[in-house]
Amino acid sequence: MKILMLSKALVVGAYQRKAEEIARLPEIDLRVLVPPGWRDPDRGMLPLERAHVEGYDLRATPIRFNGHFHLHYYPEFGRQVRAFRPDVVHIDEEPYNLATWHALWHARRAGARTLFFSWQNIARDYPLPVRWGEQWVLRHVDYAVVGTQSAAEVWRAKGYRGPLAVIPQFGVDPDLFSPAPRSRQGGTLVIGFVGRLVEEKGGADLLDALARLDGLPWQLDVIGDGPAKPALIEQARRLRLADRVTFDTLPSTRMPGYYRGLDALIVPSLTRPNWKEQFGRVIIEAMACGVPVIGSSSGAIPDVVGDAGLIFPEGDVTALADRLGQIMRHPEVRRDLAARGRRRVLERYTQAHVAAQTVAVYESLLAP
Repeated sequence: MKILMLSKALVVGAYQRKAEEIARLPEIDLRVLVPPGWRDPDRGMLPLERAHVEGYDLRATPIRFNGHFHLHYYPEFGRQVRAFRPDVVHIDEEPYNLATWHALWHARRAGARTLFFSWQNIARDYPLPVRWGEQWVLRHVDYAVVGTQSAAEVWRAKGYRGPLAVIPQFGVDPDLFSPAPRSRQGGTLVIGFVGRLVEEKGGADLLDALARLDGLPWQLDVIGDGPAKPALIEQARRLRLADRVTFDTLPSTRMPGYYRGLDALIVPSLTRPNWKEQFGRVIIEAMACGVPVIGSSSGAIPDVVGDAGLIFPEGDVTALADRLGQIMRHPEVRRDLAARGRRRVLERYTQAHVAAQTVAVYESLLAP
């Protein structure tokens, strides 16, 4: 089975483990096309890393309009499809992007079966000609893979009638993201927040909730950057919490160690008209490390957490403070959630599990 995957996300070395796991499965000949780098609006240029490249062919291909999410495409893709002659073209892009329309057109001309991937969990109405391209993709693609059930509902509502599977785009490496050798015992509770520092990520609500925990020992470690950082620093000072809150950034290689030093991770995201939490990768990374998660009800968070964490109504500071107090006062709750979280990741969210589900989609595409 010859698979050609087009994915700008796979410029990131850690994500390439998924491709390795796909290539390990029987009768898979995998070639992955990525740009030489991707110009992310928030993080700047992300150059191609070659961290996990065993068993498959990872190739850089030229990109036009780099950094333009809707308008970028790969001008040599048609030639590469004709040269490789794949059975399946896996377009790791949203269906409303020019890159998806362009890749699908060339894949269909070559007689390959096709699929796209989507995180989109808000039904957006795009202007012409984007809407035309989106509808053409929905009518002509052979399969849709979406990261969450809410994304599935969006594409069904937009008219997609073909087969569909709910599979995360990427999982985690359970050996890299693993629990600390021994659990923390007593003392100050270390709470983590990881994400871009913008209003919708809910950092201000977290500080307000922590300010209500009179007499309980805690420390908050914030990992991330963004336009809301000065306001959050000022809020911590105003609430007289500045000596208990740290702000920092960390490279991805140091994140497993960061998680292992936490007693809980908080994901207090807030839904906005143009955004709600699509998945929350930090959730499965923390759970894999045996860290209890407290998450809001925004978007996909409750589905990802399941029964392995505590959920509160988004924007409800009192409820968030209650959940924080619960894990601070009851170490047995923390231990139970830690075990549940690790188990949930091993059952659903490893790279190997995601790869196996993805290959099952390929097989169904080629079934008689």
